[in-house]
Amino acid sequence: MTILAIETSCDETSCAILKDDTLLSNIVSTQMEVHAQYGGVMPEVASRLHIEKITIVINEALESAGVSLDDIDAFAVTRGPGLVGALHVGLVAAKTLAMLYKKPLIPVHHLAAHIYANAYVKPLQFPLLALVVSGGNTELVYMKEDLDFKIIGETRDDAIGECYDKVARVLGLSYPGGVPIDNLAKRGKCTYKLPRPLHSDGTYDFSYSGLKTNVINLVHSLEQKGEEVNVPDMCASFQKVAIAQVVDKTIAAIKDYNIKNVVVCGGVSANSYLRERMSEECAKLGVDLTIPPLWCTTDNAAMVAKLGARLYEKGICAPLSVAADPNWRIEDYKVF
Repeated sequence: MTILAIETSCDETSCAILKDDTLLSNIVSTQMEVHAQYGGVMPEVASRLHIEKITIVINEALESAGVSLDDIDAFAVTRGPGLVGALHVGLVAAKTLAMLYKKPLIPVHHLAAHIYANAYVKPLQFPLLALVVSGGNTELVYMKEDLDFKIIGETRDDAIGECYDKVARVLGLSYPGGVPIDNLAKRGKCTYKLPRPLHSDGTYDFSYSGLKTNVINLVHSLEQKGEEVNVPDMCASFQKVAIAQVVDKTIAAIKDYNIKNVVVCGGVSANSYLRERMSEECAKLGVDLTIPPLWCTTDNAAMVAKLGARLYEKGICAPLSVAADPNWRIEDYKVF
């Protein structure tokens, strides 16, 4: 079984080839430098760059894998969630290939693919709890068994990654904000008092809008008073509160759902402090923790291929009339 997978949900154009359980290639063209000048992803620019790169990355993936399009058994592609224009580029490419080569089309849910990327590390164990943390999503997903998704907690406003980016911007740091904040926090101390949203509220939901606003207001207040902002200390103070929220909610869910395996996925799973805290807490509870390798934390087609192969085995395919869905819910991964 050979799967060609395409990912274009945001600002990475990617194509991967998976043969059985062997990843033959995973080509990623990132737009990060282009969007950095805007301090965030510009949807229209992202779509245009996907159009420029999509054929290039597909050809490079095929060449790197040493296969041709005739060798492909099915085409998997991210259908959502994501930026609708960006999703459309990848979906049209996959639909065209599926039509020309008369092969199945497999629509893949972006967040489910992030979860299954952990299968590159080791097989998933159930019941499983997935902490999905990225620039656009913050969710706790419970999986009683394979391909069974239930959102038990999600952000009520901003995602954690978005919060990092906006805090980084007000502190004069580069985009994306996760890496500079994480690095500077290691040199700082938690000297600034910040609120802990939804702390002990009895739910698994998250909220980052208030934390973001509090940091922005605090920085502006200090600047207006002529006081210097200690950036490393602000980063340390912010990161401790931001990460504590996802860790505390995850630990509560582990206890309530009798979890065997916890997986952390999405762009923010690259955060060193999050990895450290989750490792500490899961070790205390005797729960198996799976964290993806750094290459698999950002958007890529390898994760789409991994889940696409699983869906193909289950016979889950879609007609060529399927459309992109920027708001596709993970529980509806089989609804086209």
